[in-house]
Amino acid sequence: MLASQRRAAILAIVEEHGAARVSELVDQLGVSDMTVRRDIERLDGEGLLERVHGGAVAVSPRATDEPGFTAKSTLMTAEKEAIAQEAARLVQPGATIGISAGTTTYELARAVRDVPHLTVVTNSVPVAQLLHESQAAGHVVVLTGGVRTPSDALVGPVAVSALQGLHVDRLFLGAHGIDRSAGLTTPNLVEAETNRALVRSSRSVCVLADHTKVGIVGLSSFLDLHAVDVLISDSGLGARARQVLEESVEHLVLAAAGRGRSPRTEAAG
Repeated sequence: MLASQRRAAILAIVEEHGAARVSELVDQLGVSDMTVRRDIERLDGEGLLERVHGGAVAVSPRATDEPGFTAKSTLMTAEKEAIAQEAARLVQPGATIGISAGTTTYELARAVRDVPHLTVVTNSVPVAQLLHESQAAGHVVVLTGGVRTPSDALVGPVAVSALQGLHVDRLFLGAHGIDRSAGLTTPNLVEAETNRALVRSSRSVCVLADHTKVGIVGLSSFLDLHAVDVLISDSGLGARARQVLEESVEHLVLAAAGRGRSPRTEAAG
């Protein structure tokens, strides 16, 4: 396969799935890790895709684009795990918590699945399934109804109605994008309304978002940054983005991603 054909194949795979890992491309194309990385760097330089840690994502997402759960779960995995481990420290046995849909919040569910006597309200199909299968002592999982989105969220009037009258101690909330002016955003208008209902049901809001979410603006805003009690991101957050978040949220926590060890954390604000 010529280099141009190989790069065209990489671009086609990334555009079809929204993202791809280097290891996946190596397996599919039968070339070395270094070759794939060079091709990704070349395509990134040409503005055809965006190179990220461990792979590549499709470029120029529109405000209405909504990547699927599987595509998003391959990105920033170490950062998401570190954020989830930090957030799990806020969950005590017997707590009543909310967990919104998303891949980072799914990692939180994985991190707390053995915490006993949790009551969890969620609109995430994967989160509900994971906690149901964990069979931890005393788990109660409340799954809202609703229409299923590409990100495996249950949204719409049924979900909003199910959340009315419910109260959780703390909501763990994901976001497609975070911006100083737009706040927390999502490409899905109906999911935005469901997220607002989740926020209304909670006494405290903890946002889980890796550093690549900062500066992204989706179609619909659902929460102002000043309404966020805790925002947990990772140490890849740039100095300017960190300053914006420190000035906007009540408490910012940065988790350092590292496989095979407990994440170091840095608190700010």
